[in-house]
Amino acid sequence: MSDNNQKQDQKQDENRLVAERREKLNALREAGNAFPNSFRRDSYAQDLQEQYGEQTKEELEAAGHTVSIAGRVVLNRGAFGVIQDVSGRIQFYVNKDARPFAKSLDLGDIIGVTGILHKSGKGDLYVDLGEYQLLTKNLRPLPDKHKGLQDTEMRYRQRYVDLITNEQSRKVFEARSKIVSGIRKFLTERRFIEVETPMLQVIPGGATARPFITHHNALDRDMYLRIAPELYLKRLVVGGFESVFEINRSFRNEGLSTRHNPEFTMIEFYQAYADYKDLMDLTENMLRQVAQDVLGTTTIVNTVRNDDGEVLETFEYDLSQPFTRLSVFDSILQYNPDITAEALADDHAARQIAQRLDIDVKDGWGLGKVQIEIFEKTVEHLLQQPTFITEYPTEVSPLARRSDNDPFVTDRFEFFVAGRELANGFSELNDSEDQAERFKAQVAEMEAGDDEAMHYDADYINALEYGLPPTAGEGIGIDRLVMLFTDSPSIRDVIFFPAMRPRA
Repeated sequence: MSDNNQKQDQKQDENRLVAERREKLNALREAGNAFPNSFRRDSYAQDLQEQYGEQTKEELEAAGHTVSIAGRVVLNRGAFGVIQDVSGRIQFYVNKDARPFAKSLDLGDIIGVTGILHKSGKGDLYVDLGEYQLLTKNLRPLPDKHKGLQDTEMRYRQRYVDLITNEQSRKVFEARSKIVSGIRKFLTERRFIEVETPMLQVIPGGATARPFITHHNALDRDMYLRIAPELYLKRLVVGGFESVFEINRSFRNEGLSTRHNPEFTMIEFYQAYADYKDLMDLTENMLRQVAQDVLGTTTIVNTVRNDDGEVLETFEYDLSQPFTRLSVFDSILQYNPDITAEALADDHAARQIAQRLDIDVKDGWGLGKVQIEIFEKTVEHLLQQPTFITEYPTEVSPLARRSDNDPFVTDRFEFFVAGRELANGFSELNDSEDQAERFKAQVAEMEAGDDEAMHYDADYINALEYGLPPTAGEGIGIDRLVMLFTDSPSIRDVIFFPAMRPRA
């Protein structure tokens, strides 16, 4: 049978099942309230497992605990069925009086049951159906209970079905929630204040990225979705909030890939009277603590798989060990033995190196930009173990403070692990005149055709003129961090509703 014929048969079967279930729903409507909301549970499946799982069959029978649970029917076979709620699963027993009710159920129906808690001969907890009620009729058949939702694209497009049938997906998103909570706890315990800044901005700033443009009708002006909260957070530091953070949604009008989603989550935090080295120390400690609290270990394992799910390679990262720290310049030399320090430091020679690497060198690039392109082409993807890359050229760091020892570079770092950039931080530029000149240089790049260059933000310059204390700031990509902690190969695996290309 051809794939098309098989899909047509599957669609016909699905349509038949949906029609049968709609008939049941119509019968429920005729009988009364088809969607009741009067049932109240007092117990969760996992709580019952933890509280009573060790008790013997005889002990439970003697105790006679009556519990009320609610959830989705994921198995309904013979005398026993299974309910799944947000915490886990528990069985229910279909006694003689409950048989007509159980026979009327379809997989996916949402029910509420009250009964006495027992343990089977196999040692499984179950609730004897005493009182029961259909709360929501499921009209669409669930995927096969063993295979789940196999189509990866459909898992992303219909996340609700994926979460119903795929326990691993639920665990990933539970871990995500705990990771965010752990970061929030770590920072608030160190006197950081959580704040909120505008998502709709007159001037997109805080990063070099192409923004989304929208229009405000009442103001009759174009506005931009935030690409980063940085400039507003530093305004708050000027105002006296010396340590602030925001767990924020940002938007960048860029491509889709396993590492990029146009709408993403990151945390940005700023600390007065600190520099980029202080934040590298803080980042190490925070990631260790969050990993220990969420995963129960500081050792993280990531796997590389082929399209069939076969493991090709395994990497292990021990966050308890000090992270490597290496400058951009030194990292290029370390990973490119054929490049000399003298050549890399010379504008003409560096351009020749870039061209040999098939890098399209633009006329307006300075030496710093050329060095970064060489780094991204030859080094970035090789940074498997946790590594801070430091001393980024000033040319590509318009908001970072110049190094006191070498004005060609800034007091900046990016954090890499598993060949991915997870964080970007630096000692902030608090010289308003220097910042104004760098904004002007960005505007010149924009006028030359760079649609990711920054705008000139006059109000931010005005804020700096009131005085920004010595400050360090950092942004960490939450989505990529969750990918690392949960061994997820794609950013779409850790975002509930990722951006998807339109169907044909």
